Amino acid sequence: MRIVGVFVVMMVLFNCQEKNSRKGIEKVITKTKTFPKLEKDRYNVAFLIMDGTFNTELTAPFDIFQHTIFRENIKAMNVFTVANTDKPITTFEGMRILPDFNYLKDSLPKIDILVVPSAEHHLDTDLEDTAMINFVKRVDKDATYITSHCDGAFVLAKAGLLYDKVSTTFPSDIDKMRATFPGLDIRKEVLFVHDGKYITSAGGAKSFEAALYLCEFLYGKEVAKSLASGLVIDWNVDEISHLIVE
Repeated sequence: MRIVGVFVVMMVLFNCQEKNSRKGIEKVITKTKTFPKLEKDRYNVAFLIMDGTFNTELTAPFDIFQHTIFRENIKAMNVFTVANTDKPITTFEGMRILPDFNYLKDSLPKIDILVVPSAEHHLDTDLEDTAMINFVKRVDKDATYITSHCDGAFVLAKAGLLYDKVSTTFPSDIDKMRATFPGLDIRKEVLFVHDGKYITSAGGAKSFEAALYLCEFLYGKEVAKSLASGLVIDWNVDEISHLIVE
């Protein structure tokens, strides 16, 4: 019986040590985070993501901007995602994405271009997220351009960025945006609007076109056409309904 008792005690101690060892490993894993490598002399382009982000409004401009690294003699773009968590976010369509930076606690690089894709709750509860709205306000102070796709314009409006500016959003949500933010100049029948440092788009597949427009604005027509052809897109900004506010 004594031998059995000793064996039981040893097993308990072994199990406790193993559990403590696992906890130690878990703690190490939790503290270790790998950030993307950002090349020098490029535009830093941050994509603001959260649960419910719509795939197209995220992946369309992400694809366009990321492909700038394959073009010569231009100031290409470092693209990365930012969120309010280190855990994977789940898009509206079910894609799981691990954010590159947590804007609540990580030291962030200077953001030259902020992209705000549409998300499921941009018309309601997301607009009550004070930390997220304040993050957009902070970025706006130093960013060269702020862009939104579909209902991402609601976030820009909530942050106070679109007053005295012309903007647009998802076609069927224009009346909702006008009611939510009375006094804003929100245009129908255009697929994107460029006013100052802000570019707002109707979203969906037209997110490609708004992103291509910004590339044409920065790099010229030939580079934009090259980026478009790489994704099998026929690109001619003159054939797209848009508004540029001089």
